[in-house]
Amino acid sequence: MDLQKHAQPESAAPTVAELRASDADRDRIADILRDALAEGRLTADEHAERVEGVLNAKTVGELEVFIQDLPAGHQRPASAAYTPVPPRPTPGAIPTEADANVVAVFSSAMRRGRWRAGRRLHAYAVFGTVEIDLSEAIFEYQQVVIKAIAVFGDVQIRVPENVSLRGTGGGVLGNFEVSPLDSVESEAPVVYVDGWAVLGNVEARPKRGKLVADILDRVQHKVDRKLRKHLDR
Repeated sequence: MDLQKHAQPESAAPTVAELRASDADRDRIADILRDALAEGRLTADEHAERVEGVLNAKTVGELEVFIQDLPAGHQRPASAAYTPVPPRPTPGAIPTEADANVVAVFSSAMRRGRWRAGRRLHAYAVFGTVEIDLSEAIFEYQQVVIKAIAVFGDVQIRVPENVSLRGTGGGVLGNFEVSPLDSVESEAPVVYVDGWAVLGNVEARPKRGKLVADILDRVQHKVDRKLRKHLDR
């Protein structure tokens, strides 16, 4: 089923449909598709196909095509699709001792794949490279703090598209760059990146294309819960 080939309704307002889609717009449509799968309105194949289309959509009009045959597709959001990020953890709320340390001295080190993020992670790159990839990590806590220090080194941090990302730090003849990200989900994890780059580089940003797998995981958990409730009756 190639939904993108369907013509846009004549009643759609061109000034809105032709706007470039934002990440928040894509997240809103993906949430609707996730719920439709959980409710049995879409098959797994239809859901996967539509989510892939959502990730590739360029305009708001292209996004709306994927939900035009769903009830939620005829409801307009009352406000912008974002959820306020929880306040930064107060001193002492998160232990100062790291759950894990990733250190690279004249070498490289990485943490990626399916792993437990914990509450605090420290990354040190001294004449080396550290890669922290949270795109497939298991978040046991809503708030995760990463301390990143790069001295003549490089620390690269990647997070899923559907979490919130914040950063506090700076550079001394170096680069400290965190791309802020707001999730549309109220219970989404929040990753705080703190640190310094001294003649080095610290960079944190979302990893595009990882949203699909995360949505499918959440849907499966939701379906499993409904199934368990049904069997317990």
